[in-house]
Order: sequence, then structure tokens, then C-alpha cells
Amino acid sequence: MYAVIHTSGKQYKVSKEDIISVDRMPGKAGDNIEIGDVLFASENGKVKIGTPNIEGAVVKAEIVEQLRGEKIIVFKKKRRQNYRRKQGHRQELTNLKIKEIKLG
Repeated sequence: MYAVIHTSGKQYKVSKEDIISVDRMPGKAGDNIEIGDVLFASENGKVKIGTPNIEGAVVKAEIVEQLRGEKIIVFKKKRRQNYRRKQGHRQELTNLKIKEIKLG
């Protein structure tokens, strides 16, 4: 069984016991959260498609850790203009472990 969920403006395909990295969500490690935006679900070959969400469907997850992603470098340059800008960025992430997928 798997589902497609929507969180932080992105979509993720999840199954039970999966660990996914999403944009920072409020909470501490060990907290349980529920994600109600379930767009699609498949169970034993039968599919459910939401319009846009499946009514009553919930994905329960546990926050494993709050962390920061890998550093990326943003470098802008305009040739022959002596214009150079260097900036670093580290995205704040949350690791989630999927505990249960409930369909309504």
C-alpha cells in the first residue's frame, strides 16, 4: 500500500515505515503528526484518486529529527562588469517516519 501526500507545496510518494525529508515542520523529535492532504492511494491494486484530496484519508507520521540540509552555493556574475555575488544556503528539513496510512 502506498499514498501520494501533499505537504509544503510538494508531493511525496510514501509507504508504511518510509523515512522522508520534507521542509521544516513545527515540532520536536518524537512528536506525532497527521497529514490530511492525501491525493492518491493504492491498496492491493485498487486505486483511490482524490478531487483534490481523498475524504477522511490520513497519513500518520513521527518526527525523527530536525536537521539542516547540505550547503549549496549561489553565485551570480555578469562578465566584464566586475559584478560577482556569492551566497550560501542550507535548507532546514524535517525527517518523517510514516507510521500508518488510513483511508476514509
